[in-house]
Amino acid sequence: MKTLVGIFDTQTDAAAAYRDLRSLSLREDNIIVLTPGASLKELDAVPTEDGEQPGMGKAIGGVIGGAMGLAGGVAVATLLLPAVGPVLALGLGAGALGLGGAVAGAAGGGALEDLLTRGLPKDEIFLYEDALRHGRTVIIVVCEDEDLLTRSREIMERNGAESLDAAREKWWIGLRDTEETHYDAAEGDPEEHLYRIGFEAALEAGLRGKTFHDAQSALQQRFPRIYQKESFQRGYERGQKYYSSLQKDPAAPPL
Repeated sequence: MKTLVGIFDTQTDAAAAYRDLRSLSLREDNIIVLTPGASLKELDAVPTEDGEQPGMGKAIGGVIGGAMGLAGGVAVATLLLPAVGPVLALGLGAGALGLGGAVAGAAGGGALEDLLTRGLPKDEIFLYEDALRHGRTVIIVVCEDEDLLTRSREIMERNGAESLDAAREKWWIGLRDTEETHYDAAEGDPEEHLYRIGFEAALEAGLRGKTFHDAQSALQQRFPRIYQKESFQRGYERGQKYYSSLQKDPAAPPL
């Protein structure tokens, strides 16, 4: 399966894009919407029992779908993600993430990593998380049809979506001034480029929380020509500190 990702500043724009995407011949399980769980109070208002009530997923889907302006009955899964907080996965496309068609309980640890790495690049997960952390909404289209993907991209752009590449650059620009002092002392390397690759590598699913020594085998496979460079290693170590700081306080500025 091929994927297309759009990041939206508002739920209103995301909802408009979702409705336009559904006007194509995309099935419900071709579209995944991830949005910050700002409506948890509304979720709490929906009656619950130890076991899920019949139609519970539909009820919650109606609440959140209504909040986003989507059709009632949209399936919803709830996740609690470290360094992000509560996140809602909307639409039957959530099944593509292993969430099923209704409501999943709060999940911790590497929930988003475990779910999204089923078909999506591991080196993009931190960008979804960063977008969600800043109150933005992510729409993922999963499809094999190139024409549908092209038309989906046009719809996303028309509704104000930011591409993943643009989001990656914006994210780094936000960190660049702080991190510059950590890569400008190395000799003989294109410091920022190598430092940034190392920094981003530390945020990949499967490498988070691992020291350079513990991750060395994986890094050697992923970056055989540069993993031993000083700037890369320094970037990797700083990336781990950055991720650790987010675990403690998602709103904290970079270290």
